[in-house]
Amino acid sequence: MLEKIRIVLLETSHSGNIGAAARAMKTMGFAELVLVSPKDFPSEQATALATKAEDILENAMVVGSIEEAIADCQLIFGTSGRNRLLNWSILSPREAVPVVQKALNTQSKIAILFGTERTGMTNTQLQKCHYHISIPSDPECCSLNLAQAVQVICYELRSSLLAVEAVSDQEPLASSEETEAFYQHLEQTLVDIKFLDPANPRHLMARLRRLFQRAQLQCQEVNILRGICTAIGHRQK
Repeated sequence: MLEKIRIVLLETSHSGNIGAAARAMKTMGFAELVLVSPKDFPSEQATALATKAEDILENAMVVGSIEEAIADCQLIFGTSGRNRLLNWSILSPREAVPVVQKALNTQSKIAILFGTERTGMTNTQLQKCHYHISIPSDPECCSLNLAQAVQVICYELRSSLLAVEAVSDQEPLASSEETEAFYQHLEQTLVDIKFLDPANPRHLMARLRRLFQRAQLQCQEVNILRGICTAIGHRQK
């Protein structure tokens, strides 16, 4: 089950944090690491701090964008310690477990994203996620080191999931690539029917993303929604 969960580090500044995060993953039984535009990797410092997790670093995939990192994933979590102007569904690591379990029951691939050390994830990056995970901490000292955050979340998932056997009894969820294509199709349709003004979009698409991400769309549902958009386009013509 843990093999279906991918840890994604976004634009990590300090290579030592990559090694420490790999070590945190290894101790909890996670193996798949994807790095999006790391500042310095591979590096001796990352290897030095990986301690018995060198294999994770050797097999880590390095990509140039968040879209590449999550394209084949059906459930995306973004980690965030800050309140946002437009809040998504926010879960603690423990509250995320049943959501992860439900996705595993459909044989879905799951990605958990961690932002940069200094600023975390951007609002644009978080909008690509179905849920946000926030680790409960003392508000007077709420910032965790990157590897610490990876350790806490991996521990919560491991301790709860290993005792449960996933059973494939539901339709598969749509991948990130499929849902992104739907959002682009929907946005163009809304522009065509003059419901969305591209010169003044406000937060319309962000709110629609939040709505559909909360629903965890299945492949068939995405196909239906895109069919509706296509039908609307034909009527417009």
